[in-house]
This record gives sequence, C-alpha cells and structure tokens, in this order.
Amino acid sequence: MTADPLSPDLHAASRPYREVTDAHGRGYRVGETDRDILGHSRKLMVYLPWIAMMAISVFEYAYGSAEDTLSHAHGWTQSDTFWILSVWVFFQAGVAFPAGWLREKGVLTARKAMYLGSGMCLLGFLALSHLGDVLLAILGFGVVGGIGAGLVYATCINMVGKWFPERRGARTGFVNGGFAYGSLPFIFIFNYGFDTANYHRVLDLIGCYVMVVVFASAFFFKDPPKNWWPAEIDPLSRGGTAAGAASLEKNPPAVRQFTPKEAIRTGMLPLMWISVVMTAGVSIFGISFQVDYAKEVGFGPLVAASSMGVMAVVNGIGRGVVGWLSDRWGRRSTLVFVIVVLGLAQFGVIWAGELRSEWLFLFFAFLSGFGGGAFYPLFAALTPDYFGENYNATNYGLVYSGKLVSGLFGGGLGSMVVAAWGYDGAYALAGGVSMAAAGIALLLRQPGRDGKGAVRAV
Repeated sequence: MTADPLSPDLHAASRPYREVTDAHGRGYRVGETDRDILGHSRKLMVYLPWIAMMAISVFEYAYGSAEDTLSHAHGWTQSDTFWILSVWVFFQAGVAFPAGWLREKGVLTARKAMYLGSGMCLLGFLALSHLGDVLLAILGFGVVGGIGAGLVYATCINMVGKWFPERRGARTGFVNGGFAYGSLPFIFIFNYGFDTANYHRVLDLIGCYVMVVVFASAFFFKDPPKNWWPAEIDPLSRGGTAAGAASLEKNPPAVRQFTPKEAIRTGMLPLMWISVVMTAGVSIFGISFQVDYAKEVGFGPLVAASSMGVMAVVNGIGRGVVGWLSDRWGRRSTLVFVIVVLGLAQFGVIWAGELRSEWLFLFFAFLSGFGGGAFYPLFAALTPDYFGENYNATNYGLVYSGKLVSGLFGGGLGSMVVAAWGYDGAYALAGGVSMAAAGIALLLRQPGRDGKGAVRAV
C-alpha cells in the first residue's frame, strides 16, 4: 500500500507504507519514519509535552505551600483550601475520558486541546487571585483550572505514548516527571516570597506563565497515523534496536486494539481503575498534608518547604526512573514495587514525627515522593500495553479517571480523617490503603495472554 497524498495525517506523503498483520490479527502501519510524518525527529514529541507538563505542575504540587497565605488573604478555613484542591483534582482527572473520546472522534485535535487548556489554566489562577468567595474560587480554580490542566495533562501523556510504542515506559515517565519537579521554584516562592501584600501579582504572573508555555508548546503537536509503528523496529519479529527489542520482550504489545467497552469487559481495566483510586488517594493526601504535618510536629518552615521540595523533585525524577526500569523489569512488577514503597513511606513519616527527626522526615518524604508519583507513568504505559494505542486516549482516560475519586478522599476527606484521628491515624490509614492497592496490582494480566505470555483467545 502506498500513502494517499490527500491523507490528513501525513506530513510528507511521498513515503510508501505497508499494513502488516501479526499472527494474532493485530495490524501495524510500517515503512514511514517519524521525519516522514512530522518533518523532524519524534524526540520533539517528548520534549514539548515535558515542557508543558512542567508548566502545569504548579497547580497541584505547589498549592499546599500557598494555602496559608490564601487563607489569610481571602479569609478561608483550612477545609476551604483543601476542598478547592480536591475539586481541582476531580476535574483535572475527570476530563481525561471525554477529552480522549473527542480526540478519537476527530472533534478535538491535540493542538486545539492544548490551546483550550492553556486559556483555562490562566483563568484558574486569576480566579484564585481575585475571587474571595470560596464557591467562586472553587468554580474558577477547581473547575475551570482543573479542566484546563486536565486537557494539557491527558494530551501530553497520550502524545508520547503514541509516538513511542516500542519504548513507552522511559519516555512516558520522563514526560510525566515534569508534572512534579516543574513546581519546585514555585514551592519556594510560595513559602518565602508570597504574602498578602503581593499575592495578586504573583498568582496573575504564574497564570500568564502557564498559558504562554503551554500555548507555545502546542504549536508543534501532531498525532501519528493509527497503527503507526517506527520504521526501524520490526513489529512481527521484534527486531531492530537492542533497547526496543528488550523492552518489547518484557512488555509485549497488546494482542489487538481494544475499544473501551472491550477493555472493561476484560476485567483488567476496572482493576487498574481501583488501584489508581487507592494509590492516587494516598499520593494526594501526602501532597496536601505534608507541609502542615511538618509544622504540627515542630519542624521549621525550611524543613517544611524542603520536604515538599524533596517530594516534588523525587516524585518527578522517580517517574522517569521507574519508566526506564519498567522497560527492563516489566511494567507490572515495577508497579507493585512502587506502590509498596509508597505505603512503607507513610508509616515512616509517622515514625519520623514521633522521633522529631528532621533528617528522617526528609528521607521518608523522599520515599513518599518517589512512590507517590512513579505509579502514574506506569499506568499510562500499562494501558496501551494491555489494550493497544488506537483507543488509548479513551482507555487511559477511564483508568486515570480514578484520580477524580481519589482527589475527594485524599484531600477533602483526608482533612476530616486528620480532624478525627489526628495525623498519625491518617498516615497509618494511608499506608494500609497503599498495601491493599499493591495486592490488587498483583492481579493484573495482559488480556489475551496467559501467565507465561502465550496468546490465548479473548
């Protein structure tokens, strides 16, 4: 088959391509290089999403450091500020599925989703800056800002997964990591240079920064054609580069392209969703309460800010590291390891608080940050591994939507548990939830393959 010169998904239509089918009936579009389609290397589809993800990280990972000033400036209670973040998480995660569905229907292109998201991110920060009524702030920052950040997040993650089907773990982890450590400068700004005298100016400037960076990055966004496979990798023999072949051996491609309904019927997508709900809830709890807990046990503002900074940096770098490891160890084994580390870190935080040890507290903040972010790119890579790339925007949207539920009990309901049981009780509960999530992750199996990797009917 040769390329159709009128095809909208080709940048250079002169390059021939072939449609090949493996022994299980899965089709691959081979022969075109990334440069034939994009006019440049597909590496740009890693770096630009990474930059955009760093820009929107300020929403979630720096918000906890801004809460005290926001409370004093607007007269909000601690519960008010926690619910603002919880609503943001709900909509940031909840928009992934409808946005993915619109993208796969051709209604919303990747570039348009990013443009729309950039404008909504700006409106979110303007609302947080200028709306003193907590309900209006929830609507502006939580709903509008959450949808905007969610559009950017989902588009970036799906973009890199589509362009790197043979080594998506490392690339997805790298891009996803920007969503955490990109917030580091803002964590220290909010702890040391943010007060009731300048909060309007700081928040307005941050909103403009996010909008400009995301809008500029989106200009070059473009999806590959459906079923596209890198020209240098043979999808039938898995030959080609050594790294690509090794990754495919540990993480074989999905046996076919599963629609969302088919993915749900396998039983694996619901298990992934439940595991995301539980693990993300623990992660969000740590993000929301770590600074407050540090202050509660008597640690100074430097330790409090540093613990959140450590969490953000390790959270982000850990995503890239485990993505790379999952290409070598296998996605599910790496996922279980990460969730167990997250659970152990919650108990470690309690121990550090009881000993009043600042260094021990920072160490477990390190572990909590690692576990609390590293599972996201693993689920992002595991979803197309299990269900294919063609419907990944909607399939991963369904998996990631578990975060909208976890946002409620990780932030808002977490504050209620702290009020009722204290920080020790809340952290102990979080550790137990993590261990249960690890047990659920052990049950995951690639649909269509038995426990030894052999293909069976689905």
